[in-house]
Amino acid sequence: MDSPRLPQSVEVVERIEESSGIFTLRLRLCDPAQHAAYSFSPGQFNMLYLPEVGEVPISIVSDPMDEHMMDHTIRAVGRVTNGLKAVKAGDRLGLRGPYGRGWPLLEAEGREVAVITGGLGCAPVVAAINYILRRREHYGRLVIMQGVRHSDDLIWRERYNAWARLDNVDVYLAASQPSADWPWHTGRIPELFDSAGLDAESSMAVMCGPEGMMKASAEALIARGHAPDSLYVSLERNMQCGVGRCGHCQLGPKFICKQGPVFAWPEVAGLLAQKGL
Repeated sequence: MDSPRLPQSVEVVERIEESSGIFTLRLRLCDPAQHAAYSFSPGQFNMLYLPEVGEVPISIVSDPMDEHMMDHTIRAVGRVTNGLKAVKAGDRLGLRGPYGRGWPLLEAEGREVAVITGGLGCAPVVAAINYILRRREHYGRLVIMQGVRHSDDLIWRERYNAWARLDNVDVYLAASQPSADWPWHTGRIPELFDSAGLDAESSMAVMCGPEGMMKASAEALIARGHAPDSLYVSLERNMQCGVGRCGHCQLGPKFICKQGPVFAWPEVAGLLAQKGL
């Protein structure tokens, strides 16, 4: 981007309805030179600007090789995201980014990768899943684990089923409050670790979701012999500028938008243990 503060014009190429209140916008930079030059790492985010409404940080869920198309899966929960829900193919938005630090997927090559998510906050890891599946020969087993409070909260059931059918990919799903026809585990994500048979010596875990879930999962993995520096989390805060200037996303001495949103567990374990940060 020419300036970290000036949004560039993007066109909505496609709008995909994922579920009630959750949708994906596929975007393309309108300027051909900017479109060709744009690049990002899985785990980074863009600031999407809806004219006359406002700006919001949204994770990029597509793969960097997808012809520079940028997919953003969005849950309509606020003024800007509810406004974005109304856009359609052909509309134009503003975009700044990419921002932040992504997943260390080059370091994960040759290793088993566990993707652990909770609630509806799974978008930041979708890019990592897409990246690994696109480069399957470079990675070991891929273990995808998703936990929800109520089974009705699980979106993308067809996508999980499709991933589970792939070679060397295992999918584990859990709900604390299951419906009568829930076929998977009843309980919390850490209860699945023994069944998944994660290799403490060679695996890397990437996590996203409620901080309590990530803290419980990290502690459970460390208790099973996983090295703390092999665990990574993606954090969310009120990111408004994307460049570490406004201070809204500060977590102790760190700025989530600039030094994160992805952190190795030892970087933030002590900070997440403190209420109010």
